[in-house]
Amino acid sequence: MLEPGDDAPAFALDNHAGESVALPTEGTVVVYFYPRADTPGCTTEACSFRDAWNEYESRGIDVFGVSDNPVEDLAAFRAEHSLTVELLSDPDGAVASAYDSYGEKNVFGDTVKRTFRNTYVVRDGTVVLAYEGVDPEDHADELLADIDSL
Repeated sequence: MLEPGDDAPAFALDNHAGESVALPTEGTVVVYFYPRADTPGCTTEACSFRDAWNEYESRGIDVFGVSDNPVEDLAAFRAEHSLTVELLSDPDGAVASAYDSYGEKNVFGDTVKRTFRNTYVVRDGTVVLAYEGVDPEDHADELLADIDSL
């Protein structure tokens, strides 16, 4: 797990629309990793960011959701739930791996490679907050409170 004070690994990934999106070098961004689009926990988490979007936007905070889903799945997920955050496709898990958020996981008795539910808040290219194995229910609000206390 990356720690506050670590340099945030740079990346450029395709978003839900197939456009390349890079980690900004200035400002504050939330980079949250999630296992699978359109599953119950991931939908809850994504919708919580959608519901708190005005608060993030008013603070000038970008939010990137990263999974190993293909662009087409992300586009459908975003449209179905009217999501507002940038959903980024990391098909080989390279970016998630750089953020210690990808590896083997047991899913219904099978060992698979999967993205872990971790979140980082990055300010000016440096990790300032890190969360491992987050609860998707109230995470968006928790982040806002923690960012405000920085």
